Amino acid sequence: MTAQPILQVTHLRKNFGKFTALSDVSLQVNPGEVVGFIGPNGAGKSTTIRTILGMLKADGGSVTVFGQDAWQDAVNIHERLAYVPGDVYLWPNFTGGQTIDLLLKMSGQQHTPRTDALIQAFDLDPAKKNSTYSKGNRQKVALIASLSSDVDFYIFDEPTSGLDPLNENIFQQEVARLKAAGKAILLSSHILSEVEKMGDTIAIIRQGKIIEAGSLTQMRHLTRTNVTVTTQGDLASLAKLTGVHNFHLIDHQTTRATFAVDSEALSLVLQAVAALTVTNLQIAPPALEDLFMRYYDQAADPEVTGDVQK
Repeated sequence: MTAQPILQVTHLRKNFGKFTALSDVSLQVNPGEVVGFIGPNGAGKSTTIRTILGMLKADGGSVTVFGQDAWQDAVNIHERLAYVPGDVYLWPNFTGGQTIDLLLKMSGQQHTPRTDALIQAFDLDPAKKNSTYSKGNRQKVALIASLSSDVDFYIFDEPTSGLDPLNENIFQQEVARLKAAGKAILLSSHILSEVEKMGDTIAIIRQGKIIEAGSLTQMRHLTRTNVTVTTQGDLASLAKLTGVHNFHLIDHQTTRATFAVDSEALSLVLQAVAALTVTNLQIAPPALEDLFMRYYDQAADPEVTGDVQK
């Protein structure tokens, strides 16, 4: 028997006056799954998340969490989820430790040895006041409170904003732990490498609409493989082959080049390369960033410049 999705968003629409923020958003998150939710500033990620949290009321479609309506049953839903925003604002006169305990208490959770372990792992000084914390340390406070909560659904909206690479890695390890425990995670991020490492499913949003969703393996056929090759023959002829893009000769050497190949043309192109007597060949699988930028390059919006910073 298939488990019921933790989150089910179906054809969600949201308007602010005459402005349509969301026109058609459909996605789901299952137990033990990490869904990466990506898109540039203004695409509708945060509006979608606020609707899921019951902070905004949908103008169309449906949003259910644990099978309950996100707007009408928000209080019950929040007892079983944890949320970390990208911009964390804390009570300035509280210490970090007091804030963590308060956030846990407000969520019906308790300070446990797990909380202490996370404070140590993230190298947070809990005795300092929030007013003295950097953006990264404020982010740590929210992450520690969230990650030490025992709930079924975790929503992270740009969670590593302000963190250094070491703490980003700790966060990734914690997400892996939650996934192994069967928890559901929705991860909104502009750090594509982060989503690629953790996401089981990727949902790409543009102009308030989900334009592609699926596992990265399923979507890789939609993008291109990167090739770097050195041969004994002249490579210039490859630039004219069907399916070859962004062809560049390296240092003006006609025997060394980099280029991208559409997946469906890869076999024929590599046959042509092999005929030139290969001395060095590097093939890189398509990355999430390649897929993401291909979508935005193909359909540039005058109000969305392709900047993936939130």
